[in-house]
Amino acid sequence: MSVPVLLVTGFLGAGKTTFINQLLQAEHGLRIAAIVNDFGSINIDAALLDAAADGVIGLKNGCICCSLQGDLLRTLKIVLGQNPHPELIVIEASGVADPAGVIQSLIDPVLWDQARLETVVCVIDAPDVPDRSGDPLWRAQVRESDFLCLAKTEGLSADALAAIHAGFAVQSKYHVFDLALPVPISAFVGRDTPVARDSTRAPLQDDRFAYLEWRHGGAIELQGFQAVMSQLAPSLLRAKGFLSFEQHQSRMLFQLTGTRATLARAPKTDDDGCQLVLIGDRKVFDATHAAAALDALTHR
Repeated sequence: MSVPVLLVTGFLGAGKTTFINQLLQAEHGLRIAAIVNDFGSINIDAALLDAAADGVIGLKNGCICCSLQGDLLRTLKIVLGQNPHPELIVIEASGVADPAGVIQSLIDPVLWDQARLETVVCVIDAPDVPDRSGDPLWRAQVRESDFLCLAKTEGLSADALAAIHAGFAVQSKYHVFDLALPVPISAFVGRDTPVARDSTRAPLQDDRFAYLEWRHGGAIELQGFQAVMSQLAPSLLRAKGFLSFEQHQSRMLFQLTGTRATLARAPKTDDDGCQLVLIGDRKVFDATHAAAALDALTHR
């Protein structure tokens, strides 16, 4: 029997990982297999972990989590080979990509017998909508979706939130949810009629992003890191990673989206040191300069 697939798209830092975590940890009774771009961004409490083997994390509620290993079809084969078989597959699309390419892969007739694309959900950073709504990539992610889930709405005024809903209501195809309220997984799956999708549109090719993957085998000084990130933040769209600080025994999970940055205790892993990913618009983000500034923290 073909396994339904839920594809989650959304711009950098919109809240896709938080949404997927909620799906995995909810009491839905389904065996969900989540395919994500990076295990490190999935913050699952240790009490929920069962086992890890062959790149797959097992959860005690029957769900699994698998990092995207090479191409999507290879990873799907790994997931579909699990025993027991998943009842739902959740795929996280890259925040810097048009989901049209993933959609075209998933509606391949050969794959359809094993896994069928049922729903596309776009997670939207609600406070970011006024600044992002003219972005071609953001618009492509919204256009390909069946459901829009508004994240980070807690700080918005009632008028601002109503304006966002009204803007999407003009396009009647969308079902809009506020993630500040519980959304049952049954809202997204269990459709009787498959959605007709465009398999011909070429995915938007957006090469405006510059990346830096920075690693250090030891701990760094917290105040120095904060100073460097304050300097870099105006040129960054997204930053995330695990960091070891000299002042803390436990590793920390660092997240930055726009001007919002957080540090929280990281899930326990076997890794040490620091691993950080920075993404920015290449017009303003100088990856070489950023690497030099971070490297300087290791020489103090």
